[in-house]
Amino acid sequence: MTIETSPDPETPEVPETEAVSTLIGTGGEWWRSAVIYQIYPRSFSDSDGDGIGDLPGITTRLDSLAELGIDAIWLSPFMTSPQHDAGYDVADYCDVDPIFGTLADFDLMLEKAHALGIRVIVDLVPNHTSWDHAWFKEALAAAPGSPERDRYMFRDGKGPNGDEMPNNWESVFGGPMWERVTNPDGTPGQWYLHIFDKSQPDLNWENPWVRERFHDILRFWLDRGVDGFRVDVAHGMIKEAGLPDYTPPADAGSMGGGTADALVGLEPGIDADASADPPTPPYWAQDGVHDIFRGWHSVLEEYEGERVLCAEAWVEPLTKLARWVRPDEMQQAFNFTYLSAGWDAAELRTVIDGSIAAFATVGAPSTWVLSNHDVVRHASRLALEAENLQGAGIGPNSPGLPDPVVGLRRARAATSIMLALPGSAYVYQGEELGLPEVIDLPDSARQDPTWFRTDHEKYGRDGCRVPIPWEAGSPTYGFGPAGSTASWLPQPGDWDELARASQEGVADSTLELYKRALALRSLHGLGTGTLEWIPGYGPEVIAFRNNGVTVIANLGQTPVELPAEGPGEVLLTSEPLNEPALPADTAIWLL
Repeated sequence: MTIETSPDPETPEVPETEAVSTLIGTGGEWWRSAVIYQIYPRSFSDSDGDGIGDLPGITTRLDSLAELGIDAIWLSPFMTSPQHDAGYDVADYCDVDPIFGTLADFDLMLEKAHALGIRVIVDLVPNHTSWDHAWFKEALAAAPGSPERDRYMFRDGKGPNGDEMPNNWESVFGGPMWERVTNPDGTPGQWYLHIFDKSQPDLNWENPWVRERFHDILRFWLDRGVDGFRVDVAHGMIKEAGLPDYTPPADAGSMGGGTADALVGLEPGIDADASADPPTPPYWAQDGVHDIFRGWHSVLEEYEGERVLCAEAWVEPLTKLARWVRPDEMQQAFNFTYLSAGWDAAELRTVIDGSIAAFATVGAPSTWVLSNHDVVRHASRLALEAENLQGAGIGPNSPGLPDPVVGLRRARAATSIMLALPGSAYVYQGEELGLPEVIDLPDSARQDPTWFRTDHEKYGRDGCRVPIPWEAGSPTYGFGPAGSTASWLPQPGDWDELARASQEGVADSTLELYKRALALRSLHGLGTGTLEWIPGYGPEVIAFRNNGVTVIANLGQTPVELPAEGPGEVLLTSEPLNEPALPADTAIWLL
């Protein structure tokens, strides 16, 4: 075959996307194949120069996202919050935090997104509220056993004076999962449960009042026109009756920010795709959560169009995760098994097969994801030389730090694989620029609760949350307006070449790779296609066909000969090719 790629960086001609308003109600089930772009609002675009991204900033950048070729955006929390955990501690579910703007700003952003054919999914955090929420303040002011206290997980302590915690559970962020309150007379009171930080008390989802209030919250945002919800900690809202003691396996990781001690119940030696359920911690993946989401599903069905629920549920095996996306529950669940897979062809093949098969049993599409606001960016993670437990992050003193060249090369190949798979894909802001994890953040700048609750043992998630660069040559790389010098987390000094404007129109840039891959994915219907493995390649190669497109990825170090006959037109390569062989850590699409 002849290796020939066009030097023209422009993406192929594809049919124009109709505005979302003309698509609502057509029955096309857009979410089955959508590419959804995650916006972490405080790190996306700052319109007023205060160092924190905001809703008006998002609005000004929506044209760039439409040009990228995504179908929807998911906004991490922007609701009223004291920001002890970057907005995942919500004090008012039906308003916008002033640091991000106003409800009017949200409406303008939503209107423009819809006009561009981009749907909008908002993050909802139902497992817990902020301790600043009116409900929790009312609970603290009320007596033990009161209806107000029953909205949360209050319990009497053990021991003669109730001085011992109700059980031995450990918080995801480190330390105990219980905090004791002080009575109005100054005496020690009851304890409340918090899976995450003590500023995030868990709600009691056995209480019908809580369920009714969240139906109201769903309707508030649906009435404004949102297209769905990403549901934080969708596996943690119900706890095992009696709250029994539980000690996680010694080598369990720590899932930060809406995640688990480990992929739920997964222990060494247990196959992620085994049919039998592994042991489940008493605060994760309890059967009672499904009744909650059946109720939510019914609320969404009150509205025209294809509104969606996506579960952030760190659950394995995949056959168990599929229960979250049965026809009367959610439409999607994040595929963290795929995200957690190593740079290993055999492992990836197993996870891809297992994902498609598991979700197909309930008529749902598989989702695919490589990076988000809780994990080390995949341009660094895929080149780590040491184990990195989820939520731990990486910093200057971490072992086995990644080679940035190898990391970016693998990230580009991994993305080329992911965007060719049938189903829906999630893209985290900045990955289209090839952004690595920021490793050298000053300790004084770190803000993740994990850093503090583990006494600086774990770096946490700040490294993947650093504000993204838009233009070269300015103090904040265009994140803020002209003249601004501040960003809530410091940006590296060598990001000029990674800025979006620096990559625009540059044929081999990561930005242009994403644009081309997304355009080709749409043109060839890869999101709705069928995967067929291609035999005859070695164990370090991924090779498959989807809707007539052949995808070959070399995850090993030995060059792989490309087919001499058959597919010959090169649609896309993750790295420039100079000979008829596929180099290490490189992927190609052929037609």
